[in-house]
Amino acid sequence: MERVVTSLQQEDIKQERMLYLYSNKVITHRREFHIEDVLDFSYREISNQGGILYLHSLQGLYTYTVESSPEEFIQTFREYFK
Repeated sequence: MERVVTSLQQEDIKQERMLYLYSNKVITHRREFHIEDVLDFSYREISNQGGILYLHSLQGLYTYTVESSPEEFIQTFREYFK
């Protein structure tokens, strides 16, 4: 979601993005993380309407709103990189 605020109104714009997991990096729309810098992923469900995916990295914590559970993505990361 992107929130656009002007002096007259506030508008939430839903944008669909992908998160890519490669053997050497994780790529989002605006960032690229070397796999060595990614500590973990976690997920918090929000009232059966999707939730928030947390990317824990050496650069900080990044959040991504998701519509469905990313548990398979998280499990894949943990199996290969933990």
